Amino acid sequence: MIIIKTKEQIAKMHEAGKILAACHKEIAKMIRPGITTMEIDRFVERFLKEHNATPEQKGYMGYPYATCASVNDVICHGFPSETELKDGDIVTIDMVVNLNGWLADSAWSYPVGNISDEAAHLLKTTEESLYKGIEQAVIGNRLGDIAHAIQTLAEAEGFSVVREFVGHGIGQDMHEEPQVLHYGPAGKGMRLKEGMVITIEPMLNTGVWQSKRDPDGWTARTKDGGLSAQYEHTLAITADGPLILTMQD
Repeated sequence: MIIIKTKEQIAKMHEAGKILAACHKEIAKMIRPGITTMEIDRFVERFLKEHNATPEQKGYMGYPYATCASVNDVICHGFPSETELKDGDIVTIDMVVNLNGWLADSAWSYPVGNISDEAAHLLKTTEESLYKGIEQAVIGNRLGDIAHAIQTLAEAEGFSVVREFVGHGIGQDMHEEPQVLHYGPAGKGMRLKEGMVITIEPMLNTGVWQSKRDPDGWTARTKDGGLSAQYEHTLAITADGPLILTMQD
């Protein structure tokens, strides 16, 4: 069932999203060779507490951390660790913020020091593909229009689109209907309606799109060891076009 949100409910999610965006802005200042993703996780815990918010994914289906921290070949759901990030790494920090029962979800990929041209191209294209998808998130369009825009750009730039992990509806629950694919034909799937709130979160790989899972049951890596990047926003479908909720004013 699709849960349509009122303007008041979207405003509450926007407040959660502003806190999340501010947190990512601080994380961007912290990313450097020598820092650990566990340090970042501890920072996020403190930051959210200071803003009267909580990390929604901590405890979700037993997940133990405030963030997912995915380095290099990790596609998503990587555990924060005490391993220091190295010059040339890329790392994705993904989190869901709960503010007074309303949620916002956003992931961002960061370069660590000096990265390769291939990694830089991957990050640039993945971020661009997110915004290409968002452009299609208007009333009357279909979910497939979002997916097609992302896949078209990604593959034109030589990257593959992960298929096992998708965007989703969000509100007071982290994962609501519908599923939001990042690949597939235009003109297919559910029509977008005013009041829907979804995440768009393309994950692009330098090699094949398939993944494998670590023994921890969470960490998903590229099957061929290639690099992976992800960018994600939570957005509302409005009469004035897509409203990105996880971006600072």
